[in-house]
Parts: sequence; structure tokens; C-alpha cells
Amino acid sequence: MVGTTETRMEQQFPPHAPVNNIICLMTDPDGNALGGPVDLPQDAGPLQLQSLVNALLKNEEKLPYAFYIADQELVGQLGAYLLKNKVSVEQVLRIVYQPQAIFRIRPVSRCSSTIAGHTEAVLSVAFSPDGRHLASGSGDTTVRFWDLNTQSPLYTCTGHRNWVLCISWSPDGKQLVSGSKDGDLRIWDPETGRASGNPLNGHKKWITGLAWEPVHLQAPCRRFASSSKDGDVRVWDTVLRKCVMSLTGHTLAVTCVKWGGDGMIYSRCCFLLHVVT
Repeated sequence: MVGTTETRMEQQFPPHAPVNNIICLMTDPDGNALGGPVDLPQDAGPLQLQSLVNALLKNEEKLPYAFYIADQELVGQLGAYLLKNKVSVEQVLRIVYQPQAIFRIRPVSRCSSTIAGHTEAVLSVAFSPDGRHLASGSGDTTVRFWDLNTQSPLYTCTGHRNWVLCISWSPDGKQLVSGSKDGDLRIWDPETGRASGNPLNGHKKWITGLAWEPVHLQAPCRRFASSSKDGDVRVWDTVLRKCVMSLTGHTLAVTCVKWGGDGMIYSRCCFLLHVVT
């Protein structure tokens, strides 16, 4: 064991290293020593220390580590640290090694499930804020709610007379609004799958975007903005059941609308971006 470790040390730190080496003791964050003191050259840095720790721990997979001396992260060579902090090479230098997080991303290589239900193309989908449910709008004019835990349908919502182009959950998850090709907006109760009142009318052409007011600005959620091919952006109040603001600054179709966390409403028309307070 000793011979193997010494061989690895010689491979990591070649004979031409500086003469005044440093006696170091590697410890984990709890203070447990990793073997005994080791003699390291002054030009050793984090990369060489990582190789040393992986060798001493016998890690089959080389793991990343950060190193700290007196609660200060070592980012350069040991010699530079000693010179900057005026540390004597006659003392045993304690170096704490801290494992770093490894993020592994598994590629999506297969479909986990297929849930049938719509009879025409699915045009819009949106996850609920808690991630437990999914809503979808389709060319069959329906809005459907799905349970992702059981991967089964919950409700089929009818009422639209044309393609459902846009859907959006309220930030608190208590309402879902949908917009269709004929300009109608409908609000649904995700708990029952029923429509909340009559459709909201006002747009003259199809709906292109929906955005709710952030919950930290208004709780419970009651207002949302809609954009349309007719060039308007409208703000609706779900309690009053009416449009409370109509923004008509665009001259062409509005293709996108977003409600920012600062209270601003952002809308896009071709190459132009409008901001409304």
C-alpha cells in the first residue's frame, strides 16, 4: 500500500519540484485525517491535490474536490499561499478537502407514457404549478385535464367552438384560462373541470398568448392578460368577469404577452416590444 501511494505521488509531483517542500495533512470537513502527513511540492495546486485525494480514497471514478486552508479556499499553488499568508514551511499544513456536487443529466431516450383522448391535434399544453396535473388544448375544441401520477384523464371540458390555441394556469393553480381561434376566452375550475361562468368576449381575432399576474403581486390570483391577432392586449378580471384594460398601441398582430414580476406587461408585435405599467 505504501509503495503504491509513493509511486502515485512521484507520478503527480516529479523530481524537479522545488526543494523546500511542504508537509501537509489532508482532512475531511469533520477533521478526520486522510492517512498521515504527506510531503508536497510548493507548486502543487488544486488539480494535483484532487488526484492525491482520489488516489488515497481509491475512487474508481475521479471526483471533484475543493480545498480549504484556514477556511480560505485554495485556488492557486501552495507556495503562493504560504508566501501571501506568511506561513512557515516547518509547520504541518492542514488542508480540508470538500467534495463537490456532480450533476448528471440522463438523456431523454424514450417516451414514458402515451395518454390518448383528444381526437384532433394537440395545440397547447401546460403543467399545473404543483406539477401534479397537465392541461391540454386541442383542435377538437376541448380542454382536457390529466392526472400525471396515474397518467389518466381527469376532465374533458367542452364549450369552445373553435381550436383551443392557448392555455395558462393561474400561479396558485386554482384556475385555468383557455383561448380559441374565434377569440373567445374561457376560465375553468381544475377541481371540477367545469367552466367558471360565460366566455369572455372582446378580441376580434384568435388568441395568441395568455399571462397571469404574478401571485406575489395579487393573491388570490384574479387578473390575466391576453394577446390577439387583432393587435390588442387586454387585461381581464376573473372576479368582475370583464375586461378592465385594453392596450391598443400595436399596429399589427401581437404574438406574445408576458406579465413581469415588477408589474410590467410585456408584449411583442413582429420586431417591436411594448412595455406597459
